Amino acid sequence: MSLALYRLGRFAFRNKWWFVATWLAALVALGALMGAIQPKFSSSFELPGTDSDRAMTILREDFPAANEQQSKASTSILVAADDGLANHTQQIDALVEQARTLPRVIDPESIANPVTVAQARPEMAATVLGDDGKVGLIQVRQNIPADDLTADDKDQFEALLAEHRGDGLVVEGTGSLMQVMEAGGAAELLGFAVAFVVMIVAFGALVAAFIPILTAIVGVGISILLLTLSAAVFDIQSSATAIITMLGIAVSIDYALFIVSRYRTELNQGNDRELAVGRAVGTAGSAVMFAGLTVMIAVAALSIVGIPFVTQMGLAAAVAILIAVLGAITLIPALLGVFGRFAFTPRIPGIRHGDETDDQPSNGLRVARVITRHPWPTAVAGLALLAIAAIPMSNLQLGLDTTTNSEYAATQLLKRGFGEGINGPLLVTVSDADGGDIAPAADTVVAQIATFADVANPNQIQWIGNGPNPAQNQEGATAALITVTPEQSPSGEATHHLMEQIRGIGSSAPGGAEIHVGGQTAIMSDISSKLSSSLIPFLVLVVGLAFIILMIVFRSILVPLIATLGFLFSVCATFGAAVFIFQEGHFGLIEHPGPLNSFIPIFLVGVVFGLAMDYQVFLVTRMREEYVHGRSPKDSIIIGYQHGARVVTSAAVVMISVFVAFMLAPDTFARMMGFSLAAAVFFDAFIIRMIVVPAVITLLGERAWKLPSWLDRILPNVDVEGTAIRKLAQPANDAEAVAVSASGQP
Repeated sequence: MSLALYRLGRFAFRNKWWFVATWLAALVALGALMGAIQPKFSSSFELPGTDSDRAMTILREDFPAANEQQSKASTSILVAADDGLANHTQQIDALVEQARTLPRVIDPESIANPVTVAQARPEMAATVLGDDGKVGLIQVRQNIPADDLTADDKDQFEALLAEHRGDGLVVEGTGSLMQVMEAGGAAELLGFAVAFVVMIVAFGALVAAFIPILTAIVGVGISILLLTLSAAVFDIQSSATAIITMLGIAVSIDYALFIVSRYRTELNQGNDRELAVGRAVGTAGSAVMFAGLTVMIAVAALSIVGIPFVTQMGLAAAVAILIAVLGAITLIPALLGVFGRFAFTPRIPGIRHGDETDDQPSNGLRVARVITRHPWPTAVAGLALLAIAAIPMSNLQLGLDTTTNSEYAATQLLKRGFGEGINGPLLVTVSDADGGDIAPAADTVVAQIATFADVANPNQIQWIGNGPNPAQNQEGATAALITVTPEQSPSGEATHHLMEQIRGIGSSAPGGAEIHVGGQTAIMSDISSKLSSSLIPFLVLVVGLAFIILMIVFRSILVPLIATLGFLFSVCATFGAAVFIFQEGHFGLIEHPGPLNSFIPIFLVGVVFGLAMDYQVFLVTRMREEYVHGRSPKDSIIIGYQHGARVVTSAAVVMISVFVAFMLAPDTFARMMGFSLAAAVFFDAFIIRMIVVPAVITLLGERAWKLPSWLDRILPNVDVEGTAIRKLAQPANDAEAVAVSASGQP
């Protein structure tokens, strides 16, 4: 492989303009295509084959009007006054009248003053007015689906609420109109800015610092355009763009950094520019290929979870990683050819410009010597730190609360006036496969549900049928729809228990009727259960495949084993940190602490494992390269660490900066993922890969690099160390051969 990549690097260097033009043409063409198609993302969650999916199928087929309203979703306006809403009737009337002037999104006939409704229809009072008369609920039916709402619609709605807020009246909103995500960009710009600064420190030159950034911009741009175009065919969540952007920026810059750093090393050894590019792509590019393959396996394996949204996000992330790898081994050598002898100019004063020689003092050399002299204390101290960080993990709670920060005040009013479950109703369907009269079964189910604990207003539960006469829908009905409001929050354990109780009625339902529970609350509960049950199989698959890849790369059993065990320590520490910040609310980094998103664990395990193996490959391949070429085990660790530490440190700082920047995103899931990934990279890169792994390999000595002879014969030899390249004779009279000083000046 190293020889093929060596030739590819030289080919891209010689045909630089063709490669650059091809990448830019792909970016422009995809952008033009997106402008013509204008696809849109989805906000719906589905889980085929589950009980909630069956309920929603019945809802679509037998209750089209209810399904249409469900697809359009709804928004709620909460009004509250400490002196009672009856004293603010005129203010609420004015709010309702102005809301009716937004016909694009609001059905004018759907909204009314809750005080007036409670007075005119006492049987409806409990659904629109709190017991103490201080909190009122205005249900707003929308004329368009939630996916069609725009930022302008949200701005108009928020302006409406703000205008009527005051004089003792509190007005807040929750629902689809408050969940429209605003266009991002700040996080990406901040991530690129910090990465550029890190590149300047790493290379000491502006042009070299700009090359990885340019590669990332092109690669991430293509990835996002491909994802957006895919939304025209598949139901893809908008939050997928945040994950793709985070990963795309981070790995694109990291992979480019690794190759450009090796290119500088080859220049410092006296190679001409084309030969240096070939050697850099052949050696560092091989590591990038296997690092990228490990990440792609980790994220693509998310498809075994069986949730379409997760599968699509995993495959999209794998494509983004693939594009980053292709950019590193083709666009980077082409750009190095374009900039030529100006690649490491202009120099930044006060920053080291060249690569360290084997005996040149450096921080990496000093740390490596400390680790190899005191491996036991070093390893124990590193693992102890991670164990302490993991302590809060014992309190881990998961949920799928989609409430945004802008809705928090409204949801608190809802809980205060109507109970926590008002915004998470369960949609219960009762159906007869034979098409018989459903009334007896529906009446029985309603009676049983009314006896369950944690049901709000059990005496008001009724069922509607799909009978041919809308006014008398129970006559001749073959299916029934029952709306059940839980007492507790949608993500609460009591609500989940209530849902399972209702599903359990099916075993004793008269006439063999089928009972299913749907609605957003049930869908989210089923997704959480599916995610939890899939985590262990997913982890086994990912770790198993990655272990095989690492055995091929390192020709060792113990080194991949160390890498895998180190990952388990770092991911536990990451969960502990996430619980400490997001669930327990320490340091005030999150406004409203609560359970971690149920998607976080499985995404975190997949992505972090891939990134952890990145640093393992980047750092340890250089150690193995030195060992294969005759160094002693201890010297190979010291020299490999010395040359790799600066690159790995820079790469980790870039990733942490990019991920932390996404804590500025309005999407709570993106913020949780941003922090969790940043913490994971910190723990894994700086503690596991740069402290614990070298210490343990030092303790193992020669045994670290041993492989049974029978296994050595079976495994393919991919030559990550570039042995085949070293055997190539350098042209004696290459016209481009130049003397390169130790400072890195070509």
